[in-house]
Amino acid sequence: MTTVTLVGARLADPGQEFVYQGEASGCEGCPYRSQCLNLEAGTRYEVTDVRENTQVLDCAVHDEGVRAVEVEPTSIPANVPSKSAYSGSKAKLAGECPHSDCPSHPLCVPLGADFDEEYQIQEVEGEPPHETCELDRDLTQVELAPSE
Repeated sequence: MTTVTLVGARLADPGQEFVYQGEASGCEGCPYRSQCLNLEAGTRYEVTDVRENTQVLDCAVHDEGVRAVEVEPTSIPANVPSKSAYSGSKAKLAGECPHSDCPSHPLCVPLGADFDEEYQIQEVEGEPPHETCELDRDLTQVELAPSE
């Protein structure tokens, strides 16, 4: 479902993804609060359209101001244990990983997903980008369905 919101001008491009973090300290007293703070904290969104003929508004958080855009919750690329990696099934992330230099780290610790939550697998992508998991986990790369 499409939602109109304000995002930092640097994010205001169709296809750009971000995880909404909620209210920042600079938001207090802002006249545009109701237009900016209308998303679900911790959810990953994709900009689907930039509203034309709108102005860039000053913002205490975003140095280049904010623009009106349309966003939708989007899927989350992730690695999950292979035993539960079937399209349409539910899965949890394998758990924290301290190996931040691994090419799979952004998939094992994906932005917009929690380790305690169970997610529906929208699509199975296949092998993860790492050669060997340093934690000896058997993982498969998937797209987790967006939250409803």
